[in-house]
Amino acid sequence: MTAARVFPYDRAVAGVRDLRPYLPGKPIEEVERELGIPNAIKLASNENPLGPSPLVLAAMRECLDSIALYPDANGFRLKAALSEHLEVEPEQITLGNGSNDILDIVARVFVAPRDEVVFSQYAFLVYALVTQAVGGRAAVTPARDWGHDLAAMAERVSDTSKVVYIANPNNPTGTYNSASQFSEFMQTIPPAVVVVLDEAYTEYVERADYPNGLEFVRRYPNLIVTRTFSKAYGLAGLRIGYAVASKEITDLLNRVRQPFNVGQVAQAAAIAALEDPDHIVRSRKTNRENMQRLQDACDELGLPYIPSVANFLTVEFGTQAQEVQQRLLQQGIIVRPVDNYDLPHHLRVTIGRAAETDQLVEAIKAVV
Repeated sequence: MTAARVFPYDRAVAGVRDLRPYLPGKPIEEVERELGIPNAIKLASNENPLGPSPLVLAAMRECLDSIALYPDANGFRLKAALSEHLEVEPEQITLGNGSNDILDIVARVFVAPRDEVVFSQYAFLVYALVTQAVGGRAAVTPARDWGHDLAAMAERVSDTSKVVYIANPNNPTGTYNSASQFSEFMQTIPPAVVVVLDEAYTEYVERADYPNGLEFVRRYPNLIVTRTFSKAYGLAGLRIGYAVASKEITDLLNRVRQPFNVGQVAQAAAIAALEDPDHIVRSRKTNRENMQRLQDACDELGLPYIPSVANFLTVEFGTQAQEVQQRLLQQGIIVRPVDNYDLPHHLRVTIGRAAETDQLVEAIKAVV
């Protein structure tokens, strides 16, 4: 009997051979199927519990008859809508299959093997993944109060540094850096080093000192701001995000961006989402109220948490974190373990609606 042939892993580049893939939160259908639990609730992936705007659903239905055709590869209408909404030039916008797509494109454009990429401890895991995939060297700076220490990151930048990734707010900690902190940071960064300011959760932030990255793009041609429609706009299932940068950087990003990387249904949905600012107001209000409910419950139970300005709360359960996560799962409540972020004693919890928050709180009380 002929032995089965196995493709040799050593044919892949080193960065990919050693890569540990990103693990998303468990889908609701998988939990219900595996555990035989109906009506599970997912509080693991920071999705908007309100879903998308009704205008988005209507726009999606309208374009279904033309899905046999390729989308506009340049995204003319969406870029025009974003240009007006953000007060930037269309030539400054790069569309992505989610903002993760942009993070990957940046690494492929600017990072060669052995080049250095700077990011923080506890930062979004994708920064490490894209760095390793292109053969770059990760320069990880220690966190400060669970968040980015921008002064330490600036000091870590060296002659071999090509890109700095900053999440503001950060996932999975929910921490943020102020406008003054970011301004001081940008003043110290060499013009040849590309800074990526990841603002995936920007629509949820309600802090007077929170910076608007787009204002800094106008002053710093080495800055890229990435945003997404997956969070507050409720379009996570459509995978659409974008970047705003100087025209020169945008030109480089679009040389590498895959053609047709954003489908026409997603483009139509994003345009409609921008036309309903009230939906963002409602989403922010829901998040604010139920964040407070969850924080109050944690305070009552004596559970420490990392103060968050995003739509999730990372709660410390000590050495019982994994047990708590599994026991919540048995009750049909999906939360996110973050041991892959070197936070083995914490669980990240997405802020849901009032009923979901109440169900979660009662389950935590029973478990703890």
